[in-house]
Amino acid sequence: MRVLETATYRGPHLYSQRPMVRIQLDLGPLEAWPTNRIRGFTDRLLLVLPGLQAHGCSYKTPGGLLLRMREGTWLGHVIEHVALELQKLAGVELGRGKTRSVKGRPGVYNILYAYQGESLGRAAGRAAVELVNSLLPRHLQGVEGLGMIAPGLGEWTPPLFDLNLALAQLRTIAKREALGPTTRSLVEEARRRGIPAQRLDDQSLIQLGWGARRKLIRASITGQTSHIAVETAGDKALTKALLAAAGLPAPRGAVVRTLEEALSQAGRIKGPVVTKPLNGNHGRGVSLSLDSPEKVRWGYEQAIKHSRRVIVEEQYVGRDYRILVVGGNLVAVAERVPARVIGDGQSTVAQLIETVNQDPRRGAGHEQVMTRIVVDDQVQEMLSRAGLSLTDVPSAGAVVPLRATANLSTGGTAIDRTDEIHPDNAAIACRAALTIGLDVAGIDFMAPEISRSVRETGGGIVEINAAPGFRMHLEPSEGQARDVAKAVMAELFPPGRRSRIPIVAVTGTNGKSTVVRMVSRIVREMGKTVGLTNTSDVYVNDERILAADASGPKSARMVLRDPTVEVAVLETARGGMPREGLAFDRCDVGIVLNVAADHLGLKGIDTLEDLAAVKSIVAEAVSRRGVSVLNADDPLTLLMARHAGGRLGYFTLNGGFELSAFLQKHIAEGGLLASLEASVRGGELVLYDKGRRLPLVQADELPSTLNGMARFNIANALAASLAGHALGAAPEVIAKALRAFTSSHAENPGRFNVHDGHGFRVIVDYAHNPAAMRAMSQLVRQLRPSVGRVIGVVSIPGDRRDEDILDMGVIAAEMFDELIFRERPDGRGRPVGSVLSLLTDGAMSAGFAPERIHRILNEASAVERALHMARPGDLVLVFPTDVDAVWRQVTLFQPSRAAPPVPPRQAGIAHV
Repeated sequence: MRVLETATYRGPHLYSQRPMVRIQLDLGPLEAWPTNRIRGFTDRLLLVLPGLQAHGCSYKTPGGLLLRMREGTWLGHVIEHVALELQKLAGVELGRGKTRSVKGRPGVYNILYAYQGESLGRAAGRAAVELVNSLLPRHLQGVEGLGMIAPGLGEWTPPLFDLNLALAQLRTIAKREALGPTTRSLVEEARRRGIPAQRLDDQSLIQLGWGARRKLIRASITGQTSHIAVETAGDKALTKALLAAAGLPAPRGAVVRTLEEALSQAGRIKGPVVTKPLNGNHGRGVSLSLDSPEKVRWGYEQAIKHSRRVIVEEQYVGRDYRILVVGGNLVAVAERVPARVIGDGQSTVAQLIETVNQDPRRGAGHEQVMTRIVVDDQVQEMLSRAGLSLTDVPSAGAVVPLRATANLSTGGTAIDRTDEIHPDNAAIACRAALTIGLDVAGIDFMAPEISRSVRETGGGIVEINAAPGFRMHLEPSEGQARDVAKAVMAELFPPGRRSRIPIVAVTGTNGKSTVVRMVSRIVREMGKTVGLTNTSDVYVNDERILAADASGPKSARMVLRDPTVEVAVLETARGGMPREGLAFDRCDVGIVLNVAADHLGLKGIDTLEDLAAVKSIVAEAVSRRGVSVLNADDPLTLLMARHAGGRLGYFTLNGGFELSAFLQKHIAEGGLLASLEASVRGGELVLYDKGRRLPLVQADELPSTLNGMARFNIANALAASLAGHALGAAPEVIAKALRAFTSSHAENPGRFNVHDGHGFRVIVDYAHNPAAMRAMSQLVRQLRPSVGRVIGVVSIPGDRRDEDILDMGVIAAEMFDELIFRERPDGRGRPVGSVLSLLTDGAMSAGFAPERIHRILNEASAVERALHMARPGDLVLVFPTDVDAVWRQVTLFQPSRAAPPVPPRQAGIAHV
């Protein structure tokens, strides 16, 4: 077996709309060995992973996978299920996967399976491949390329696969990646509501929603939680003073700095007292039932470890309750029972503690719904008060208290009492939270019975906690679980408040950067703050926040995290989609401009149909209420309508009397269409929607179209118009924005930038594939009657197919009178000069005179030669790699200077 490539998809991708891990595996000789041919394999695998017997597989019933393996299935399919089962054994249960053969490549399979944590998902895939390999006969064993699945986990390659070691590693990763119970409940509730949730760090900082509508949480601290309220709740003395001033029941006491002050204060209070740190939390350093100077001394010593000041206060008699208040409303109540064990007449206290800790619901810290009991000074003190030690054997049924406080973080348990609380007690708790100012508050409440008013029984508020944990309410030890996360989400996103900003995603072979900038201009005209990504920049309105190739998911996430962005307009290039899918789960407008030969032969995208399948990911991710914008003049794009999401909107350059029967039917049925129609001025952009004809603008009014001659930019404007209409822009707003869009270097760098300052015209455009060159060739034919010679500086990336490079040469020969071929600086895997040779071969095959072909490796030298060759009235077209540098070179050029000689060796000229 050989691992060929891997991918971790975070959003919709070629194989599914859900996040998945993909392993592309070449079975090699094992293609001839399905599971029913490998003697004993199925039995060995089930002996190691008996849980696989529950996998339903395609039969959708337990035992389905076992039946498939008995009948005979390939090992890639088995690895898919093993990866899912290993994640389950690590504590993450998932049930979605698929394995598909790769078309035209016998023995090669794409194995896909769901994951929750990326590191765990990848590591489970590696372990699955190793485990399956270890169960094969020796002569069939061997795996190459494992490091691609989980780099840095090379220790997982023992001679014989060690399942226990693998599971230990997986559980460690799962624990490291897992969210705590409180944060996890909030994220799960958000996703149930369709609210996007992104983890921003390796702890619990979560963004809910996108852009200007986002909210941040860290566990139960929300972006709406007042810092003053948190500080107040942390100051227990101030909290008590505010509660008392509000007429709410709180224990009497004082803050002390010395043991003498503590003893003096305890003496003023009748009955037992409590000592606790002034700024403590999670019950650390809290001591109860201190009814003697010795006990007070001990309690003070425990508290002073956590704070320089200590509270000594009266102890309310009764049971310990936690009341959760969200947005001033009571959400849940739990009775907290301090950690304890119950004797069986045979086991020591230490053994009883160990037995309790074996409960699978208990974990370290806050990772599980309950916490393991840790033996410390507090436990030893409680045992001492009861006249016991860890080695004593309590009688059967004897209750042995281990803690004075009932915090879950110290091993306590919880009983749901939400339906039992007295209205007075509920009102007191809610008023307390509002008094302190917390949006999410945990009220520690002492009362003999929560079902009776403390106004009658005595008791009241012991403490108010910011960032309360939800564990005791989500999964109480006894009683009904409470969906407390629901209340927090309702507070953050009440009815009518959206969590998402509109997303416009634009893909296609050519025109993406221009369209996103046109749409961005329309959005700006609507008065919205727009976040824009494209192949050269990330912008928020007019501010460039990143200068880089920003057409992938990483840059898209940057925009979606920006708290000022009201609309995201995202160029969505081919490269990022096969690598990790989309940056979002769905978009409001998905635009597919065209599908033409470019990047073929890379990453398994070998044909135009393969490329169309990648581009269609954007259309398929459109939300139910969104709009899929498709090019009706492009056959492959038109086919995407079958699977596109939302409402269909088409654009065409062949409108009016040329409109196809299909599109006539579409608008007759109330469909959405943008078309170019003949007019007295040569062409008009028109929208159709729900039977209405909405004129927009004359084509020759658009600066980006060079008086209507650049038809490719008319098509781009039609696509942008549909996006603007889908976002709610009025026709006059769309028209105004398009009239203002100049396609200058400042506004749209490298996309049809025109310079007329030297007595000849220079057009700088990032055309880098045959389809883009053909579009420019059409423009050149229209300009021919009004210009002199046409000079071209042409190149193409070296990672394109030979036939694409040759085709570029052929098209260039048809366009230009003088040709300067150059190479990109990196070559992208080709030897120096090879691209020049192929371009030259293409041009000469089209009959271009060799003496008019100039081959220069360096881009700056090639542009310099073209500018010096130009005479008044000529047209120079430059297709650059470094757009900014070339534009500077064009604008700073001094035509009066004589053309410098260019030695062949120095400038990299290769003569034909």
